[in-house]
Amino acid sequence: MAIEVGNVFEGRVTGVKPFGAFVALPEGGTGMVHISEVSNEFVQDIAAVLHIGDTVKVQVINVAPDGKIALSIKRLLPPPPRQPREGRGPAGGARPGAPRPGGPREGGHFGAGRGGNGRPPREGGRGPARDSAPRVWQPKAPVHSDNMSFEDMMSRFKSQSEEKMADLDHETNNRRGGGYAPRGRGGRR
Repeated sequence: MAIEVGNVFEGRVTGVKPFGAFVALPEGGTGMVHISEVSNEFVQDIAAVLHIGDTVKVQVINVAPDGKIALSIKRLLPPPPRQPREGRGPAGGARPGAPRPGGPREGGHFGAGRGGNGRPPREGGRGPARDSAPRVWQPKAPVHSDNMSFEDMMSRFKSQSEEKMADLDHETNNRRGGGYAPRGRGGRR
C-alpha cells in the first residue's frame, strides 16, 4: 500500500524527541507523530506515553513535497466524551428566554465599547488626543423642588434630557468624524 493521506499503518517507534515521535512504516518510510497528535488528552512529556520499540497504529495526515510524512495516533482513537456544560439543562442547551450566564450582552461582539457600535476601541485613532477618561454627561446642580409643580418638574426633566441627548449626538458625530447634522429630533425624517 502506498503512503498517501488517510492511509492507516502499523509502525514501530524508532525515536522520541520532546516535540514528537518518529515511526518506521512498513513501506520503508519514516514519519513523525507530533506531540499534539498523540492523544486526545494533553501530553506534556511524550516520553511518558511513547517509548522506542512500541508498536503503534498511525494515520497519514500529510505528505510534504520534500518527502516528510506527518502521522497521527489520536485520529484513530474514539472521540473523547463531551463534558456537560455547567448551568445547562439535560438537553445541553439553554432554556429559551433564560438569562445568559454572566448577564445580557449589549452592543455586539465587543460590547458597547466607546461608540456602542460593536467594534473594539481603536488604538491611536485619528484626530486630537483624548483625555484618559471618557467624557461623561454630568447633570447641573438640582434646583430645589419644594414648591415646583409637576409640570415644572417635567419641563426641567425634558430640558435635561434634551441636553444629554444633544451631548451624546455631538460625541457620536465627533467619533465618526462627521460634520453633518443628525436627522431626528427637530429635523426632517
